[in-house]
Amino acid sequence: MDRNDFKKTFGTSGPVILPVIHVLDSEQAERNIKAAIAGGCPGVFLINHDFEKGRLVPIIKEMRAAFPDIWLGVNFLAVTGKFAFPILGELQAEGCMVDGYWADDARMDERRAEDDQPEADEIAAIRDASGWTGLYIGGTAFKKQREVDPTQYGKSARIATRYMDVVVTSGVATGHAAAVGKIDTFREHCGDTALGLASGITPGNAGQYADAVDLFMVATGINHDGDFYNIDPERLKQLMDLTQT
Repeated sequence: MDRNDFKKTFGTSGPVILPVIHVLDSEQAERNIKAAIAGGCPGVFLINHDFEKGRLVPIIKEMRAAFPDIWLGVNFLAVTGKFAFPILGELQAEGCMVDGYWADDARMDERRAEDDQPEADEIAAIRDASGWTGLYIGGTAFKKQREVDPTQYGKSARIATRYMDVVVTSGVATGHAAAVGKIDTFREHCGDTALGLASGITPGNAGQYADAVDLFMVATGINHDGDFYNIDPERLKQLMDLTQT
């Protein structure tokens, strides 16, 4: 998806900020969605960091019913679109629209030719067959996945633009900022495709990425200190003030 069109979709000229909620239960998810909305965020991601992925589905349904107009994205931890897209298609057919799917690993393989990506092709076919019409945000050279040689970041990014709406990368681990050079390489090789960043973003460092990145997916950087699960409204405000001016 063109990066300018992506930002227009959310009505902003700066990076779109979508908090990532590490879901514990429906009450905690609802409380944090309300905090995100109150802070001016257009939407959130829900992720099943602490329990089996199937348990996230009823919570998704509850949150969509409670917040029918919010942009709602999901991440099913440690699986690919092969698992996720059929579920998202079923939810959409039932009237529960999930607006975005974030895969930790979109299965780009820079060790193969750019036009020889059988896993990504299979996932793309499953996406098409599912009937789901939301945005695909795919992890590329992403934390906790197969390590990618930095000399291959550009190739990985170019491959990714063929398969997804938003290419997303990260630092080496949750809460660890990405090297600015890595983001600059991704920006160059993504061309006009939207680029997301999903680790280590804080009010203190977001400015160094703001020109290159179109989507900040943030959790620990806007949560209360030492709290993996709950948004700190003041820290969220600081990030929003920095990126939306």
